[in-house]
Amino acid sequence: MAKRGSPTTRKPERTKPEEAAEILKALGFGPKQSNEVAAYTLLALLDLPPDGSWRAATNPLRGITPIIEFVREAYAVRYAPNTRETIRDEAVKYFVDAGLVVRNPDDPARPTNSGKTVYQVEASALRLCQSFGSREWPKLLAAYLTSREHTRHELHRQRSIARIPVTLPSGETITLSPGGQNPLIKQVIEEFCPRFTPGAVLLYVGDAENKFLHLDAKSLSQIGVTVAAAAKMPDVVVFDSRRNWLVLIEAVTSAGPVDGKRRKELKELFAGSTAGLVFVTAFSSRDAMRSFLSHISWETEVWIAEAPDHLIHFNGERFLGPYPDVMPGRPIPR
Repeated sequence: MAKRGSPTTRKPERTKPEEAAEILKALGFGPKQSNEVAAYTLLALLDLPPDGSWRAATNPLRGITPIIEFVREAYAVRYAPNTRETIRDEAVKYFVDAGLVVRNPDDPARPTNSGKTVYQVEASALRLCQSFGSREWPKLLAAYLTSREHTRHELHRQRSIARIPVTLPSGETITLSPGGQNPLIKQVIEEFCPRFTPGAVLLYVGDAENKFLHLDAKSLSQIGVTVAAAAKMPDVVVFDSRRNWLVLIEAVTSAGPVDGKRRKELKELFAGSTAGLVFVTAFSSRDAMRSFLSHISWETEVWIAEAPDHLIHFNGERFLGPYPDVMPGRPIPR
């Protein structure tokens, strides 16, 4: 017991990161998603400096790099550039999944892997954070936790509306995330495949949000192909059993045609295939193709979606078919 007249020990004030971590814990985030990195990420998304009032929190649009810059400038905490993946995968991703943060609210069609991707604290979550430390906090927290599932469902519904439906040759429907090359991938599947690989089976479709969105690993293994998790797959893989062709298609909007380097990579990746390999680069238009024209590899094909009935053949020896170096039984590269 302190003696009369002696100074009492005051409980030290918590820092903003400690308070942010408390908010995250109250919202049900585990230790990894309520740690120091997650706390600083939340503060950056709320634009809240060390001396700022929770009442003054806002919800600007911020990408991963601006989050890192805010933490450095406001809190003198420096994160290396390679921390981007940690912040995105161990904090922001979980915030988005929980409905605390919305991805690309300014442009829902923006590709997930776009360098312009931004995040924003959801409106009701912002109001909750603004009440932290006040008398309203317990009541608003209880109301938020009660309504959170509805909020998550509504955000998921909005994201689903923006997704791109694609009908596979089998009649099955899948959806691709919006933006990027995915509208072109849809055209490849629905326009190129019926014209140039009728009756073929779609074995793989990649997506920015889900690399293995559609993967028929069993059918691939039956023709000698095993796909590793780290494999740099083409955008679309189609197996034409009638002609024993494995058609590897790259859909190009800003990068990634089948140039000499990429053809070699794909040849090595599918070296075990018992089907001959056919390489195709798809573009949406001639204008889109123009800047890549000098890079496209010989012994490949080009398909342009605006003229879907035609192919541009890069070499005169044969038209739309595997060449000797990618035929079954060739030596496997070492």
